Amino acid sequence: MESTPLYKFLKLLLLLLISIITHFPPQSSATSTPLFPSEALPTKSGYLPVNSTTKSAIYYTFYEAQTPTSPISQTPLVIWLQGGPGCSSMLGNFYELGPWRVSSSERHNDEHLALIRNPGSWNRLFGLVFLDNPIGTGFSIAATNEEIPRDQHTVGKHLFNAIRAYIALNPTFKSRPVYFTGESYAGKYVPAIGYYTLKRNARLPPSSRVNLAGVAIGNGLTDPVTQVGTHATNAYFSGLVNEKQKTQLEKLQVEAIGLVRAGNWSQATNARSGVLKLLQNMTGLATLYDFRRLVPYETSLVTKFLSNVEVKRALGVNESMVYEECSDVVDAALHADVMKSVKYMVEYLVKNSKVLLFQGQCDLRDGVMSTEAWVKKMNWEGIGEFLVADRKVWKVNGLLAGYVQKWRSLSQVVVLGAGHLVPTDQAVNSQAMIEDWVLDRGLFAPGQNEDLSVTFRGAL
Repeated sequence: MESTPLYKFLKLLLLLLISIITHFPPQSSATSTPLFPSEALPTKSGYLPVNSTTKSAIYYTFYEAQTPTSPISQTPLVIWLQGGPGCSSMLGNFYELGPWRVSSSERHNDEHLALIRNPGSWNRLFGLVFLDNPIGTGFSIAATNEEIPRDQHTVGKHLFNAIRAYIALNPTFKSRPVYFTGESYAGKYVPAIGYYTLKRNARLPPSSRVNLAGVAIGNGLTDPVTQVGTHATNAYFSGLVNEKQKTQLEKLQVEAIGLVRAGNWSQATNARSGVLKLLQNMTGLATLYDFRRLVPYETSLVTKFLSNVEVKRALGVNESMVYEECSDVVDAALHADVMKSVKYMVEYLVKNSKVLLFQGQCDLRDGVMSTEAWVKKMNWEGIGEFLVADRKVWKVNGLLAGYVQKWRSLSQVVVLGAGHLVPTDQAVNSQAMIEDWVLDRGLFAPGQNEDLSVTFRGAL
């Protein structure tokens, strides 16, 4: 029988099967599912126009609340804006606070990507919207490069148009409280859209207003002229540079501040970059975003994930679009805007809304000291009381999570064990923070170090 053609064929087939199994082992059940399972799909995604005469539009993904505690028509909507300038909010979606995160595993020298559930998603109790802002960022579309914003007024105008278009998609959205949130360079975007909204609301009939309820800024660049002056001291007292190096950094900081005072905005931006570059070289850290890390944040996983045709198709994006984590074109458009302050916008918001400032303890770029430096300079009648308010120990599930300082409409949170990307580093704690702040409970409840009789001036 061994010499028959059938036997030789079967033997050859068996050897072929062994070879295939050896080189291409069967996948586990965890990786045999589609790259983007149906349960991970957004509730809705698409494009929101920012200009009626062009095709420029902001891309969004929306995830409805998983377990809302109020009727949907009253369930808060949390809108997330990434920083940069020019970085996509899909980073926030798939790496930080969305309901699913991109993860990777190494199999036979190939990186396999998968979505895993995020236990600290911000859409547990609230609707959650991610906006790729400004136009030209991520999957958003800029009809021309000239239409990309060069200042925060235009950013606010575009976002306001997009948000009104979003609210028009569903009648229940109109009555839902809206919270603008974001991190890093969104320390300017969030005040810009909050300020623009309050100003526009004042000139609109009630039926056309955006129901702004508050703004939250994480590790934000908000008042750069003040914040750039903190890096040397911060690094020195963190034990990362010596006194000689501190003096060298301070010299560059003074130069950057001088350029701001002279109105040389682009040169001031370059000078700030010089300060951060020197600090990076002096410390040898993997990243200034978190001095504990031995490797930078793995945000490239999101880029790989969103470059997949199947994923783009699932998200309602044209398959030919090339996803960039951060757009150089948008960054260049806003280059002269970087060192301009929006502190006055936050001052207006804290008088007419409520404001949350939160920072990761280990961020060396826009962390605790950086924020506290400009907060001390706020022109707000409550700033004196805020600065002497108790800094309260904050616990989540019985464990120390950080510290909360609050007076009336202003709250500040220091998140322990977190760097620049707070929701990535402390998912569950960041979820507890945003939920308690929005719902005015726990350490954020009325009566925490404040006069209960206070009312917001000019609140809409």
